[in-house]
Formats: sequence, structure tokens, C-alpha cells
Amino acid sequence: MASSEPSGEVRDASGSDAPKLSELLDGGWKIYEEVDSTNEPLGSNAVQLRVRRGLGLLQEAARMVAQLDLFSRNEDLEEVSTADLKYLLLPALLGALTLKQTSRDQRLTTVQTARDHFMDFLMRCKEYHVTRFNLPKRRESPGEESHSDLPAAKPAPGSADLVAMATQRQAKIERYRQKKELEARLSDVRSAVESGQADDEMSREFYLLNVRRWITVSLEEIESIGQEEEILKNMDGLKQNSTRPTNQPPRPPMKPFILTKDAVQAHVFGAGYPSLATMTVDDWYDQHKKRGALPDQGLPRTVAEDEDSDAKEREEEEKEKKAENDDEESLMKARNWDDWKDNHQRGYGNRHNMG
Repeated sequence: MASSEPSGEVRDASGSDAPKLSELLDGGWKIYEEVDSTNEPLGSNAVQLRVRRGLGLLQEAARMVAQLDLFSRNEDLEEVSTADLKYLLLPALLGALTLKQTSRDQRLTTVQTARDHFMDFLMRCKEYHVTRFNLPKRRESPGEESHSDLPAAKPAPGSADLVAMATQRQAKIERYRQKKELEARLSDVRSAVESGQADDEMSREFYLLNVRRWITVSLEEIESIGQEEEILKNMDGLKQNSTRPTNQPPRPPMKPFILTKDAVQAHVFGAGYPSLATMTVDDWYDQHKKRGALPDQGLPRTVAEDEDSDAKEREEEEKEKKAENDDEESLMKARNWDDWKDNHQRGYGNRHNMG
């Protein structure tokens, strides 16, 4: 960052030398870059101490800029001196460093304050016509007119459609592309400016590139703040509802019940769950035994089994008697059967199992 100073200086009334405006801005800017690139936890005491220190420097620098009246709505960007260009970044740096605060209780106030800083920065850039962009809507009362002369990038609730969503997406892509191009150009001139070897033209280009880059950053941060602000408001509403005292006694737990279509359906299909047992297995057996409905009850089955076994025994005895009496018909049948088994393998002709 160049160490060039503005056209005026502010010193305290006691006569002692107060920090110069350029020193305040450079110090706050450097603290922001350190906090943004640190590997330490953002909520650690050391990081939060640096955040508060950087905010103090930038707030003092903003007070001095307002006292010096460096910027006016009646002048163009070309009329602003190169030494004063970098002070356009003060509100943007204040907003970015404000977002680094991690107090949960004051988070809603923090994001609203950061949004106001970003909006002040964008309003000033809009007045100086630094670049063309759509200015987001400010948080305003219903009777207040909008400060934007162009339609906002985010459509009003209820009017979002495919065209608006496509326009939003295209705007984000364009901002991302511009941001990458600006960062690439900044890397080329940063070393010369920070070493003090850059001329006035290169220093002016460096600060203008930074202002344009922070315009894209501010637009992205405002969009994120809007989403976070809505979430935080909903969380506060839930907390208020949960902490609100109620005089009603606690309601007893409801008994489980089952919904059925009608009484007929419940009667036919049951209650929807397995019925409880009404008798034991022994009771069921005794009941069916009395009725004579058991499949193995009584002697008929035993008698049938005895008859089957007797029939098989009689058949075997008849075969033995025929063999003993040399019955020609039985002998011929047995020999033919033996010959057939000799000529045919076991399973021959069994086409079902493909034997």
C-alpha cells in the first residue's frame, strides 16, 4: 500500500502528534489482511483483540475523513486525487472487519452494522460512477423511497420466476469473473506500489482496482448478510416463544389409539394389530379332542395302518408260494424282468429327468 497522504492532516488539540490518516487506514487494512489469512480460530481471544484494534483504527480514520470532507457528491472520480482514492475503501474495510466479530449475542446487530458499512461504500462508488452495478435495496421504512436507480438483483418475494433466477445466476457468474480478473491485475502492480516505486498513474490504477474488487466483495457480502439476518431473526423468534411463560398445566400424555375407516371395517379386518390369545394350546387341544376333530384321534387310523401292513405280508407270502410251486407264469415273468434289467440301464426311458 502506498504511503501517500491526503491533502489535510488532523492533530489533537493538546499539540501532540496524532496518528496520520494514512497510518490509520494502512494499519486497519493490514490488520484485516492478517485476520483474513490467519490459521488461528476466529473466535480466539488474540484474533478478536486484533479485530477490535483494527476497528478502532478504521473508525478513527472514518471520523477524520468526515472531518476533512474529502469526498463530495458534486465532483467526479477524475477530480479525486490519487492520494485520496484509497479512503473510498474505508466503509468496505469497516464492514468486512465487523463481520469478523464472533459475539453470538450481538450477531444480528453485527451483521446489520456491516451491511450499513457496505451500503455506504456502494453508495459512494455509485455517486462517483466507479463501475456499473446494481445497487441493493437498503433497509428502509415502507414510506421511504429506494436509493437505487437500477432494479435490484434480488427480486421481491413472490415475484421470482425462471427469468429472474437466470438473471441472478448470470450476475453472480459475471461478478466472479470480474473479481478474478481484478485480482490478477492487482497482483501485477501490488509489489511496485507497496515498495514505493510506483508512479502516480500506477498508484491510481492500484487503488481503483481495489475499489472495483471491493464492490464485487460488498455485493456478495450483502447477499450473504440478508440470508443470515433472516435466519437470526427466526432464531430470536423461536427463543422468545420458548422462554414465554405459560399458565396452562402440562397436558397428560395421550393414550395410543388406532384410526379405522368405520366400525364395519374394524369388525371385519380387526384392530390393525395381532389379537391377544384367548386360550392356551392345551385348552385348544382338549376342546378339539372332545369334539373328535383331531386328525390323529381314535383307532381308525391305527386299524388302517394294520390292514396295510397285513396286505403287504400276504402279498409276499403269495409270491413265495408261487416260487416254491414252480409256477410257470411267475417264473417266466421273473426271467423276462431279469433279462430286461440286463439290457437296460437303470433310469432308461426316464425322459423327465433326462436320465
